[in-house]
Amino acid sequence: MAVADPVRPGTGRIPSGVVLLTDRRVARRPLVEVVAGAVAGGVRWVVLREKDLPRVERAALAARLRAVLAEAGGSLVVAGPDPLDGDAVHLPAAGPYPPPAVGLVGRSCHDEAELARLTTEDYVTLSPVFPTRTKPGYGPPLLPDGLRELIGRGPVPVLALGGIETPEQAGACVEAGAVGVAVLGAIMRADDPAASAAALTRALADTTTATSPTTLGRASTAAATAASPTPLGRTFEEAATSETPTPRVPADARTTGLRPTVPTQGSSLTARSGHGRPQPPTGRGQQ
Repeated sequence: MAVADPVRPGTGRIPSGVVLLTDRRVARRPLVEVVAGAVAGGVRWVVLREKDLPRVERAALAARLRAVLAEAGGSLVVAGPDPLDGDAVHLPAAGPYPPPAVGLVGRSCHDEAELARLTTEDYVTLSPVFPTRTKPGYGPPLLPDGLRELIGRGPVPVLALGGIETPEQAGACVEAGAVGVAVLGAIMRADDPAASAAALTRALADTTTATSPTTLGRASTAAATAASPTPLGRTFEEAATSETPTPRVPADARTTGLRPTVPTQGSSLTARSGHGRPQPPTGRGQQ
């Protein structure tokens, strides 16, 4: 069953539900296998990082991941301004400004000042919500209350990011008003990526069915009945319960594997900027 993602007026689909960020350094299986497992567990959006790869290799990897996602009606977003022959990018808080003219643009944000700089972006991530193993030392974490406050001040839908490892944490982010959660380690490090993805997706479906956001991306303010879930709740519900066939893994994924060979450069997708904290790089070749 195809998953209908939230739509912001004037734009197309936006990422929602469980959004997977890639990192082959920490994946316990070849990257394409992990993504295929996540898709089988309900993930419909993947953000390709792997920015240390040469463009030719990264573009080839993007094409393989798009093929896996396409079988379930999913979409790939590329971290950085180059969409790698696609039409969706996720940019760091540091720039570029204005965003490139592509079909979908996301931006990493960490505070109110960065939200105020938004122009034509379609969605943002807010991070870190919880302490994160991927970027230890970044923070302080927003926690659900801080996330809720920033969501209330932002102009676009929000994905919660940072340290989201458990279904309870994922549910708390949706209760705070996020349209979904962006995760890395919870699935990349999992022994069973499909099971981990399914548990997170189920938690979002359960949480959203029990609450009714008044505005997409705003904090929930009214209870809803299980017999009449919100559109966003139906999105999570369908992802959690649809009988999507396990995506086929390209034959070369098991042989080439794209196993970790070179450390991936830092990404604002998992870091919070601010005074006294490491800032996202701005040189060429960096997100």
